[in-house]
Amino acid sequence: MQNAENILFTVSMAGYFAAMALYFLFIAMKKEKTAKIAGWVQTDALLLHTAALVLRGIEAGRLPMTNQYEFATCFAWALCLVSLIFMRKYRFNVLGAFAMPVVFLMMGYAAMQSRDIKPLMPALQSGWLAFHVSTAIIAYGAFGVSAALGAIFLMRGRMKEEGFLARHIPDADRVDQIAYRSVCLGFLFLTITIITGAIWAERAWGSYWSWDPKETWSLVTWIIYAVYLHLRLRRGWKGKAAAVFAVIGFICVIFTYIGVNTFLPGIHSYA
Repeated sequence: MQNAENILFTVSMAGYFAAMALYFLFIAMKKEKTAKIAGWVQTDALLLHTAALVLRGIEAGRLPMTNQYEFATCFAWALCLVSLIFMRKYRFNVLGAFAMPVVFLMMGYAAMQSRDIKPLMPALQSGWLAFHVSTAIIAYGAFGVSAALGAIFLMRGRMKEEGFLARHIPDADRVDQIAYRSVCLGFLFLTITIITGAIWAERAWGSYWSWDPKETWSLVTWIIYAVYLHLRLRRGWKGKAAAVFAVIGFICVIFTYIGVNTFLPGIHSYA
């Protein structure tokens, strides 16, 4: 079963690379059919990726999201899923050219991690695992999409209105609004992540909050997006500053996941 999972993981990663290349060709060759093919390839790759996660879960006898490899591949899965939803909802194919490179890089990071299946440590043997980690995965995926939209907004301001890309990218206000909705989605799920994590920590270690590096940086990330939402709702903060803030926020997300695990080990070092 592990061989089948490895094959599906590899094929889905190749599919994500192919989708990324096709989105780039769509921009370079200016052919809408290429974008449609890229969307089909991305969808198929996501389905294969889902199958790989299901096989991993069956083989491990638990949800496949408890170590670096599993969380990274789930992170990529969520980012791909959220980007597809936003692309289909808003008919916004150019988003794929910005989201898929991040998906592919995250899959590459997962591929470099150990795929060994080990018994869960006592702290992870809890029903809170599904709630806590799955909400974090969705939050990270939504923040990744908001960062991609922020980058698109910054690029959109440099385009001529009669250009090919300008015709395939909504106007600046629309991109800004879509990015805001993505941040709202991510902020909601990150809030749930922190709350469920605190409850889980109290039951596992007897304390709701221990200022572990992962907890601290999750709070920093939450504060960054809380400031973004506060400034937007109270002071009408939009445009370039909001787009830059969305990109910076996702950089903080990446550090919270990869940087903290690498440079600031703590009780969350297993994930």
